[in-house]
Amino acid sequence: MPKITVSMDGVVLNEVILTKAATTLGRRPYNDVVLDNLTVSGEHAVLHMQGDRVTVEDLHSTNGTYVGGQAVKNEELRHGDIVEMGRYRIRFEADAATGAAPGVSQLDVLETQTNSTETLPAQEGSSGLIKVLSGPAAGREMALTKVVTTIGKPGVSVAAITQRRNTFYVHHVEGDERMTINDKSIEENPCVLQSGDRIKLAGTEMQFFRV
Repeated sequence: MPKITVSMDGVVLNEVILTKAATTLGRRPYNDVVLDNLTVSGEHAVLHMQGDRVTVEDLHSTNGTYVGGQAVKNEELRHGDIVEMGRYRIRFEADAATGAAPGVSQLDVLETQTNSTETLPAQEGSSGLIKVLSGPAAGREMALTKVVTTIGKPGVSVAAITQRRNTFYVHHVEGDERMTINDKSIEENPCVLQSGDRIKLAGTEMQFFRV
């Protein structure tokens, strides 16, 4: 399924798997994807999906909709395209993985880059590690070498771990089931991760470590 990743100032704010024929974007709270900034119109744009084709249509917004730096009214999107709406940058992925191999794991891991750098430069004490504590994948370890690592089960609960300089943040991306850190429910705002923090997400318990 196609997916969009919404970011502002280099920080990933949301990831949305496109499942509807029309997905609206704008500042008003009734939009499918809310872009809560005055640089975005109340009803800014809509993403139309027909089979494998996804197009973006500008809804006569004040500041316009841009693809690859060019203003567009109605444009078909290609994998990797960057759509700009006000201060927001929206990366389009034509085919996002949405599930783990059967019988392998309850923890789906999707990795997304917010810039062209494949991995972050290694620095002592600046890397992170997630260790799975429960479920069929218990004991599995995953190094956090990407700018953004998305964890969880699409349709149930998804969260994103973002590294900025030497600090790791985690925030809820989608799903009704809330993530908990050390048994405390996490709301929409990003939360700083400390070494040893226990994360529970989509029925799977994990632990974060600085390495």
